[in-house]
Amino acid sequence: MAAVVLVVDDERNILLTLSQALQVEGYGVELAASGQLGLDVVANKPVDAVLMDVKMPDMDGLTALAKLRAARPDLPIIMMSGHGTIDTAVKATQLGARDFLEKPISRDRLLLALKNALELKQAVEELAELKAELGRFDMVGQGAAMQRIYALIQRAAPSEGRVLITGENGSGKELIARAVHANSRRKHKPFVKLNCAAVPHELIESELFGHEKGAFTGAVAARRGKFELADGGTLFLDEVGDMPGAMQAKLLRVLQEGELERVGGADTLKVDVRVVAATNKDLEAEIAAGRFREDLYFRLNVVQLHAPPLRERKEDLLPLVSAFLEEACRKNGRKLLRLSPDALQVIQAYDYPGNVRELRNLVERLAILGEGPIVSQADCAALWPKRRNVSQSLPAPTSVGPGAPSVAQVVEVPVPPAPPPPRFRADKPFREQVEEAEREIILGALQYTRDNATEAARLLELERGHFYKKMKGLGLKRAGGETSVADDAATG
Repeated sequence: MAAVVLVVDDERNILLTLSQALQVEGYGVELAASGQLGLDVVANKPVDAVLMDVKMPDMDGLTALAKLRAARPDLPIIMMSGHGTIDTAVKATQLGARDFLEKPISRDRLLLALKNALELKQAVEELAELKAELGRFDMVGQGAAMQRIYALIQRAAPSEGRVLITGENGSGKELIARAVHANSRRKHKPFVKLNCAAVPHELIESELFGHEKGAFTGAVAARRGKFELADGGTLFLDEVGDMPGAMQAKLLRVLQEGELERVGGADTLKVDVRVVAATNKDLEAEIAAGRFREDLYFRLNVVQLHAPPLRERKEDLLPLVSAFLEEACRKNGRKLLRLSPDALQVIQAYDYPGNVRELRNLVERLAILGEGPIVSQADCAALWPKRRNVSQSLPAPTSVGPGAPSVAQVVEVPVPPAPPPPRFRADKPFREQVEEAEREIILGALQYTRDNATEAARLLELERGHFYKKMKGLGLKRAGGETSVADDAATG
């Protein structure tokens, strides 16, 4: 959808000339013959940029500039004057003008100034969104479940097909949606999101489609909806299964026709939006129960991606914990904590019904309350939940009767005990007993990290070269055979 430019000037011929020049370039145009009228337009209509004269009766442009900046600090304003001086240009810049043009205005200079102002506005908006998202990680994990997701994203993202993401709460559905957008041809356009479950039913239409001033009580100014804001980009509808039935029909029409009307408006607006939806509900069951439209389901479900729960990708626990712990320590001003191998046993014993979101919160708790610098099993056990939901991880009982356990039963799971320390051997000298203990520790670390020597060295807080020297001195080989040439080089 074209950007809308408000032109404010008390000379009618200038209004007409600039209006024609902008419309030829595809801009929408609003006109105002005074500073006060310009303020009224901004208060009542969506405007993306302002082109305003300095010398005007009643309210001059600099006064109007100050008022507009106070009301809409995000709005780019370009000042123009036929009697421009350096002092006037400096004052306009100090008040927040993005540019200053002298009349008569060159068409090329005007279009360049406007283009730069709008691009800067978009960059500022994107930066604000990125700042709001600081701390969010891209998807972490290299297990089989995540590899399938990555492959599907790579195939689906470049297309224009709508995507439906399913999965439990906290499993990373929004991250998948962002990855789809980031790998699409729309990646340089807006990514706009709306949580359908978080908006009151009576306001969701306004949130999606926008409204005109006075459309309902409290609508004191015109407002763009999410579809307009996402024009050219991606609209992420989170928890779409919670959308009220009446809105489902209106959403279906927009998806079918690519056009909408704001609440209280009569104009039909064309939009070009790719919709990515997500839900934690079984939409087919919702259709059977009459709570979700089957035709809308088919419209949304062109490509379906399933976010696996954390309990089904336990192989990703270690990299997730490492990433979250580093982030949490940095955010909370802590030196980086390290987890001992037995502390990781506590972390792995839990099933995380809240999925990655729960894990992240638990790791942040650990970063804040952990003594450090090494987090022991006891430290971790004191801060980690002692319960887990076994309905998703244990097989169903083979018999049903009095006393038979329920599949959905929540049971206490004892924290696994730490492995016993190496025992004293009276028949071996101290050096041999130490070597045996080191051999067991290194083999255990390699087994725990699936033969990832670099990660094993990190867990044991050894330099990688020293770790390889230990292996070589103890006569140990990796699961794949001898250490590589690079490994031997590392031992120096």
